[in-house]
Amino acid sequence: MERAAHRPPNFLVIISDEHRKDALGCAGHPLVHTPHLDRLAARGTRFTNAYTSSPMCVPTRAALACGDHVHRTGFWDSATPYDGSAATWMHRVRDAGHEMVSIGKLHFRSGEDDNGFSEEILPMHVVGGVGWMAALLREDPPAYDAAAELAADSGPGSSSYTDYDLAITAAATDWIAARRNAERPWAAFVSLVSPHFPLRAPPEFYNLYADADFDLEPQQLPDHPEIRNLARFFDYERHFTAETRHAAMAGYFGLTSFLDDCVGEILATLEESGQAEDTVILYLSDHGELLGDKGMWTKQVMYEASAGIPMILAGPGVPDGIVRNTAASIVDVAATALDVMLNTSDDSAPGLSLRQLAQDPDDADRTVLCEYHDGGSTTGAFMVRWGDWKYVCYPGMPPQLFNLAEDPSEDHDLGSDVSQRAAAARAEGASRLAAICDADAVNRQCFADQAARIEALGGIDVCRNAHLFNHTPTPAEQAAMREDGR
Repeated sequence: MERAAHRPPNFLVIISDEHRKDALGCAGHPLVHTPHLDRLAARGTRFTNAYTSSPMCVPTRAALACGDHVHRTGFWDSATPYDGSAATWMHRVRDAGHEMVSIGKLHFRSGEDDNGFSEEILPMHVVGGVGWMAALLREDPPAYDAAAELAADSGPGSSSYTDYDLAITAAATDWIAARRNAERPWAAFVSLVSPHFPLRAPPEFYNLYADADFDLEPQQLPDHPEIRNLARFFDYERHFTAETRHAAMAGYFGLTSFLDDCVGEILATLEESGQAEDTVILYLSDHGELLGDKGMWTKQVMYEASAGIPMILAGPGVPDGIVRNTAASIVDVAATALDVMLNTSDDSAPGLSLRQLAQDPDDADRTVLCEYHDGGSTTGAFMVRWGDWKYVCYPGMPPQLFNLAEDPSEDHDLGSDVSQRAAAARAEGASRLAAICDADAVNRQCFADQAARIEALGGIDVCRNAHLFNHTPTPAEQAAMREDGR
């Protein structure tokens, strides 16, 4: 539906990678220093219950672009990246005559596809236009030896990722400064990589946490069959010692403060160029980081540290200093862009404008979905969140259920609890999920699509023998790989 035409503000999306939702000073974290993001939250609205569409980079970035659930986009996994075939909010903003630029990581198939941008600056796409083929081998996965790198490559110092983030930040500040007197509104998708592993932070940021008193005791793995399947595949935990665990945690929080510093530079340029008052700013991450919680590292599961994300909105039409508890999702980014830039909405998509959610009272009845169909899993995972409840469906396996108001650390799984209250909440969760999709049918369709994808790539042996990597190489590293014939 169209609304009255008006000159829209600019729209600046700053997205990070692997930033857990509690690792913010404004979220009450006892250690982390994030002064720039804290100031952004103070002049805007912070969503406390925001979630990724999938706790893995490639499928959730496709969902963000398309503004739709993973099972509806068909970009299921890390070897099925967005390929330009589906319309995105970026296409709509660009085709309406606005500048629509990307700066940094995209994790789409290729810059040769029409991804919806006027220009892609320093884009990072998946390796070889294919990505991580091991994601497809869910019925007979290969050994994932690259997991050892996480513990080994942590501590003080620079990495190709921190160098890349500095280049992205410089490119973003240059681009924004050059729009100082722009006659038409613009949209920019600025995508940083920190605090994604390797957990190696520049010394000035690492040293903020070098002497921190972290809890170094390994946590117990939850007793759920699919969680244990994933932990066996992504067996990061077994490679840690107390020393490397401390280095990894200090590195992660150091990278979080480094990220905050990059965001601060971008926001300072926006302010200095006189554009801050005319720009809606959205900060979020593509998923979280477990950081040893539940005996696991990185993401892939539906616990809050993995599936939850930080989300802050500020600028014209956004209330100042508000904390909003309404469930929010990455699919809401598309609806927000359409609202801000085009003054319109898409009733066929599941997302809602975050600007409207910020203005409205908390809505405990809103349901959001997160799903996982990627590497290491033996069945799909479908999480719905509403009110105080989180329900996770695993086709062919027992569900999980948590009351996050009473059990914020998710230590008490009520998935098999016999109480009337738990049974009613499970039934409510199943009903809310069924209103979105048929999980069993989606699970079957995903495995069928992945089998077809395996054949299209040359068969199981080709996928099994493909290079197993722990994180996507930067554009410079990928260029060097192509020169070496890798």
